[in-house]
Amino acid sequence: MVKLPGSVPASFADERSLGPVPADERFQITVVVRRRAELAPLTEENNLAQRQYLTREQFAAAHGASDQDLDAVAAFAQKHGLVVVERSAARRSMVLSGTAEQITAAFNTSIERIEHSAGISRRRTSPVHVPAELSDIVEGVFGIEDTPIAKPHFQFSTPSMEMAAEQATSSAFSPVDVAKLYNFPTGLDGSGQCIGIIELGGGYRTLDLKTYFKSLNLPVPNVTAVSVDGGKNSPSLPWSADGEVMLDIEVAGAVAPKAAIAVYFAPNSEQGFLDAITTAVHDTVNKPSVISISWGAPESEWTPQAMAAVDQAFQAAAALGVTVCCAAGDAGSGDQNPDNSKPDGRAHADFPGSSPYVLCCGGTRLSANGGAIASEVVWDDDPLRSATGGGVSDVFGLPAYQRSAKVPPSVNPGGRIGRGVPDVAGNASPATGYRVRVDFLNFVVGGTSAVAPLYAGLVVLMNQKLAKHVGWLNPLLYGPVAGTGSFQDITSGNNGAYSANGGWDACTGWGSPNGAKLLAALAR
Repeated sequence: MVKLPGSVPASFADERSLGPVPADERFQITVVVRRRAELAPLTEENNLAQRQYLTREQFAAAHGASDQDLDAVAAFAQKHGLVVVERSAARRSMVLSGTAEQITAAFNTSIERIEHSAGISRRRTSPVHVPAELSDIVEGVFGIEDTPIAKPHFQFSTPSMEMAAEQATSSAFSPVDVAKLYNFPTGLDGSGQCIGIIELGGGYRTLDLKTYFKSLNLPVPNVTAVSVDGGKNSPSLPWSADGEVMLDIEVAGAVAPKAAIAVYFAPNSEQGFLDAITTAVHDTVNKPSVISISWGAPESEWTPQAMAAVDQAFQAAAALGVTVCCAAGDAGSGDQNPDNSKPDGRAHADFPGSSPYVLCCGGTRLSANGGAIASEVVWDDDPLRSATGGGVSDVFGLPAYQRSAKVPPSVNPGGRIGRGVPDVAGNASPATGYRVRVDFLNFVVGGTSAVAPLYAGLVVLMNQKLAKHVGWLNPLLYGPVAGTGSFQDITSGNNGAYSANGGWDACTGWGSPNGAKLLAALAR
């Protein structure tokens, strides 16, 4: 047996072992296999007209898993009594079902039950192993653990959730207000486009959506719930993950009311997160042209195999012309809210926002007067609990497109210069947040969670107008778009370890958008 690279288990700071998992406990795992053929390095063309995207069918045929590799995994599964539940060449994955005893024997690992602040979970206590003949085929095994991996990046405008109900301060905005302040292109509504939204819990209520969009004098968007790994649309309480789900749908739907919205619900685990992303990227039914992700965690809390698999999924999205917008995090440069974890004193970039293939969305604090922006600074209401994420990746190297962006050395020991985040920013402070409706109540909500669907809405408006979908936006932002006035530079404030300055910075990226100018720059 060969140890699978990157499969050393992560740990919870507050975990307590409850003993071995019962041998007869049954669950499903996802095995990720190699590509049939590697993608050629994605080129960084100077304009959209030069880009050539693959269709989802073309990608599956050329770069999905081969039948031979999937058959080899299926034969291994059968040998160990595991049942093949699903296989997908496009997603390069095979879902297997078995008991804890069968799975631990098959992959030469061990599992225990642990208790932690988020509940009770399964956790591996040793790496995953595969037979030598599969060592070049299998790239990841997910689902043996079901520990929560990500947090939703939204915040209510007051610590008291009950007091937040019905609160609508004069400094708050509707998403329509924010779109107008950011000069989003007019005469477009997202018709013919689909926005994919990843959710790892919570749910939406159709009655709430009807009430909310009626209040904005907008049509109710066509929202479809897609179940991944058993995840479902399960609304419960407003201060649960429902706040995230409704914020995402309402912001994206208000910006692009005629775009279809597909919400991919999955369990909060590395397996669920990965499977939701690959399902959305390769969805041949809903065909989202942009994916919004408002969940994440510090890079240090992920296993390397999971980060690699998710990053490859985003690389596939870029090849397909699908834009991925991710929140930068809500706990400043440390990205470890002390209310939810034990900070280690280091700076952390939030993943998946730190992937070079996604548009990482940071946060500002916005004020307006007379329908125009009065001031906009870095969101930094509290550097540990309520501030935009941003900084330098400890995992991903400096992308070619950021070579001229003057990414600073990491403040962590060694001063590494890697992928800098965020790329862009938008209104995120709960004090100047978004009016939304969640579980029959009205709230003001902020967080970089709002910025990801805001940009997703802008992207589908541009996709509606442009001859080619925007796709992987980053090389264009740091190339021909720079200097076109497409962004308002944010030069005041900090997120803890990093400060805003002229040009790109590790707090707000290029700044907040001027949507009409960005569309014009991309159309050249």
